[in-house]
Amino acid sequence: MSTDKQDQSRTANVQVISRAATILRALRNHPKGLSLSQIAKEVGMARSTVQRIVTTLEQERFVTSASSNGGYRLGAEITMLAAAVHSDLREEIRPFLIKLSHQVNETVDLSVLDNGKVLFVDQIIAPHPLQATSQPGASFPLHCTANGKAILASLPLDEVEKLVPESLKQFNEHTITIREELFKELELIRKTGVSFAREEHIEGICAVGSVVVDRMGNLSAVSIPLPSTRFYGNEDRLAAALLDTCKMIKQHFEFKH
Repeated sequence: MSTDKQDQSRTANVQVISRAATILRALRNHPKGLSLSQIAKEVGMARSTVQRIVTTLEQERFVTSASSNGGYRLGAEITMLAAAVHSDLREEIRPFLIKLSHQVNETVDLSVLDNGKVLFVDQIIAPHPLQATSQPGASFPLHCTANGKAILASLPLDEVEKLVPESLKQFNEHTITIREELFKELELIRKTGVSFAREEHIEGICAVGSVVVDRMGNLSAVSIPLPSTRFYGNEDRLAAALLDTCKMIKQHFEFKH
């Protein structure tokens, strides 16, 4: 093969990888899945091109059929790759979480965005008889949790609009159910860097949250969930300790980078 043909072949291969990555990112923003035509419109490619790439991605288990609309969504292989990333991230951040938990004497969680929900990937449990704990692997809604709102506030607005449905599920009388009200709160979180959940998901449980970004640009939320009896009146102290910890995690990543 001539040098020119080799260069053309390499360029074509790189282009296919780039297009596959673009398709995967589009599906990431649509956890319920997209049809081939919707993917093509979303990424600005011909439907035939999308079909060829999606077929290969499906064979490799990077995408799978979405039964709800006959389209495609992210597959099991993506979940396994994400789990490996989360594992590395968990081990790297854990010492900071332990220190924060000891400092405030409360449980501390680490969460990530996963299929339109917030997924718990690590937790340091404080030695209290009355605790607010969730098992790693559990997932909660974005619009009414401190970690979920912190992540939403850190995403581009177009992604937030795709992730937040027009109708927000109400869990109790404290839950924000109006989309515009949530967006106003997200504006405040962007300014302060910290989010609060005041019994909006589970009555009697409050939390404070903030985000950290690893060296690859992945977002994670660090949050402190606790019973409301220990939350009200202590919001400022908890928020200050959390922000200091997130600052230290950020410096850690910057130093290692």
